[in-house]
Amino acid sequence: MSTSRTSDAPAGSAVAQLLRDAAARLAAAGVATPDVDAELLAAHVLDIGRGELAAASLRGDRMPEQAATRFAALVERRAAREPLQHLTGHAPFRHLELRVGPGVFVPRPETEMVAQLAIDALRSAASGSPIAVDLGTGSGALALAMATEVPHALVHAAENSVDAFIWAKENFARLAPQARLAFIDLARAFPDLDGAVSVVVSNPPYVPDDAIPRDPEVRHWDPPAALYGGADGLDVVRVLSGVALRLLHPGGTLVIEHGEWQGEPIRDLLAADGWRAASTHRDLTLRDRATTAIRP
Repeated sequence: MSTSRTSDAPAGSAVAQLLRDAAARLAAAGVATPDVDAELLAAHVLDIGRGELAAASLRGDRMPEQAATRFAALVERRAAREPLQHLTGHAPFRHLELRVGPGVFVPRPETEMVAQLAIDALRSAASGSPIAVDLGTGSGALALAMATEVPHALVHAAENSVDAFIWAKENFARLAPQARLAFIDLARAFPDLDGAVSVVVSNPPYVPDDAIPRDPEVRHWDPPAALYGGADGLDVVRVLSGVALRLLHPGGTLVIEHGEWQGEPIRDLLAADGWRAASTHRDLTLRDRATTAIRP
């Protein structure tokens, strides 16, 4: 990361003024966090941290003209509601920095508690080398959180989208090369692990087909295959229930992320399939976010 001061470069516009103008532009475009997004884009362009950016702004530093031009272009793309993570090329998830871009679902902060449920179950497994499976890994967020936070576990992940798989492959190679990533249909994933897995986790597509997301970042940029799950949003959840029953050993744990109104129908679905102790968990906003169940 660069450690040079912005004032050492050729004169340009003041960093503080550029940040104010960018935040105003983003606020007018309806971006929820205009100040934060402006700062993150400026820090990305200058290859510095937000703390160093704040110091540069307070000192009255000026942004080099070439960087200012690039910054202005990124602000306009963000004002058009292109996801911030696509513009910077990465998304934070727990302690990880994941590479993301077009074609892959951008991991959300609320999914971090889903990862925690899976990690807690994995840590409590009786085996010295418990096995975990992430079905529909996308960028690899859930699988890589388990692989790096429970290093004695054997983590496997499946993805069936070519575009998402490309991003996942890069993240796995960089963050957890010991984990296993497979390009395979979820219903047929890992037959060699049948009855041996301690934890199965998934953030499946769960938006009902006619429930179009309001945010342009989601509606226009997240891949539809990662969003929509049939008329009631539970088509993939039904598949996951059967696959997890095949993969998990008795007493193994299933963790599924879902929408805030889907806890009850998912519990009913799992109970009908023979799962035990189905329980729905809230995220930090007190919305239902995930349901867990135990394989009989």
